[in-house]
Amino acid sequence: MKRFIVDAHLDLAMNAIEWNRDLAMPLEQIRLRERNMKDKPDRGKGTVCLPELRRGRIGLVVATQLARVNPFNSALTGWNSPAQAWAMTQAQLAWYREMEKQGEMVQVIDRKGLDAHLDLWNDTSKPDEEKPVGYLLSLEGADSLVTPDYLYEAHAYGLRALGLSHFGPGRYADGTKTSGKIHPNGLELLKIMSELNMILDVTHLTEEGFDQALNQYDGPIWASHHNVRKIVPNQRQLSDEQIKRLIDRGAVIGGMLDCWAMDIRFIDTVSDPWQLDIRLEMLIDHWDHICQIAGNSEHIGIGSDLDGIFGTEQSPWDMDSIADLQKFDYLLSKRGYKEEDIDNIFSGNWLRFLRSAL
Repeated sequence: MKRFIVDAHLDLAMNAIEWNRDLAMPLEQIRLRERNMKDKPDRGKGTVCLPELRRGRIGLVVATQLARVNPFNSALTGWNSPAQAWAMTQAQLAWYREMEKQGEMVQVIDRKGLDAHLDLWNDTSKPDEEKPVGYLLSLEGADSLVTPDYLYEAHAYGLRALGLSHFGPGRYADGTKTSGKIHPNGLELLKIMSELNMILDVTHLTEEGFDQALNQYDGPIWASHHNVRKIVPNQRQLSDEQIKRLIDRGAVIGGMLDCWAMDIRFIDTVSDPWQLDIRLEMLIDHWDHICQIAGNSEHIGIGSDLDGIFGTEQSPWDMDSIADLQKFDYLLSKRGYKEEDIDNIFSGNWLRFLRSAL
């Protein structure tokens, strides 16, 4: 029987609303609909849909809302006002709600709901193909919160995790490829998060922002989709010192499958995963490194980021769909990981974290 998997970072609603992908459809049909589309480099190359999640026994995901605010004269894409960005996150929320109505998904907001969902997936009398995919809602980048007080409304509809920043300049904190501290309104947001006992996602924070967050935030912290800077030396990945600090806080770090985060040779829209021989197994090098620092396998998991503005053109060549995460069972075993370690990575570490945090 396939192992149960938790994937801690998927931009499902962004794909559904902005890419116009019907994620309830089979993957081959989604790809066929896009075969003549040229507006995005990943058209016809998606790897994620609800049937593939079920086929891969990925029964619980951390699913995002994501809408950046575009600074004036910025080359980055985004919305021109916080109100527009908020409206986009509400459209994304409406899609999740519709998936719930159709029995495709179910939201997890507390420990009771988590345990009930796991009981459902552990029930072998019902085939996995008929089970809803559970999701815990996360906001990737806080730009869309018009003011910090909007977080109360978001928490009320089930938001349980939040990252302050994304790429470039942000309204609450600057992110990947920038420098600088968390902004004053970001510190105010951290206080509300602490009050609500929300999960802080440190992914995409600057060096200074990371240090500030760990020094000032007293609630649960994770790194939903991060790899290792020792192997891929750029600011987006975690340094050994950052990894040590996260381990000390009881965090879990999700390994991501974007090729440029796995192999420093890969260049977006230029490189080819097959030519560079970027395989799923290369992520294990990143996990190994974290395990050596931790002395155990209790701080790593999957945060694939699959279809996060990329598809098979920027994924390991031996992976056609997200269901291929199951290949890690054999690959980890071949590398000497024990059954308990593999269970930790596939779901155990995230579930232990969530039972404590929710």
